[in-house]
Amino acid sequence: MLAAGATGLVAAYLIGSGAFVAAALLLQLKTVLDNADGQLARLTDRVTVLGRYLDSESDLAVDAAIFTAIGWATGRWILAAAGFLCLTLALGVNYNVERLYRHEVGDPAEPMPAASGVAGLVARVYAAVYAPQDRLVAGFVERRLRNRSPRARLAYHDRVTVTVLANFGLSTQLAVLGVCLAAGAPDVYAWVAIGCAVALVPLAIRRELLLRPYIENGR
Repeated sequence: MLAAGATGLVAAYLIGSGAFVAAALLLQLKTVLDNADGQLARLTDRVTVLGRYLDSESDLAVDAAIFTAIGWATGRWILAAAGFLCLTLALGVNYNVERLYRHEVGDPAEPMPAASGVAGLVARVYAAVYAPQDRLVAGFVERRLRNRSPRARLAYHDRVTVTVLANFGLSTQLAVLGVCLAAGAPDVYAWVAIGCAVALVPLAIRRELLLRPYIENGR
């Protein structure tokens, strides 16, 4: 996890320095390290409370560093800031939609554990950064589905939306960023991130259309 985070930060430095191809390669290495770290921790039963919280926060720190580097390299600071905010939104919605879907089909995700000491401090940072968005998404969904039948709830939590949003995940994002960097156009990636956030709108409309027949029938 620390190696993946460090690799991402070095990649951000290289973006700011104009070494786009090297940064693109390092970002793909970060993806490999991220995935390998999680798999190894689970296989060896060495998942820790600190690691679970720190993993999410290190990804956020790397994302912030990357968009700061894009702003530095291109001079397009507003675009970079918008890209960071949109990426954070898309990733957060992706996480929560999948979490709520799994809960609805009877396979709830394991809750974030209680923590103390250093892990407790990291957990408080996690709560400050992620909890407001989690509550916002969960609250919106619950208002839409209050007093609805199980069939209506399953229709709303459709697998297609979950699958599309899964493709907005961080591994895909870093792969697309790598392509943009290899093409010498890091600012294009900011537009990609903005596009991911915009794509949330038709996905939300689709879910409303799936729910409409049940609303009209009072179910």
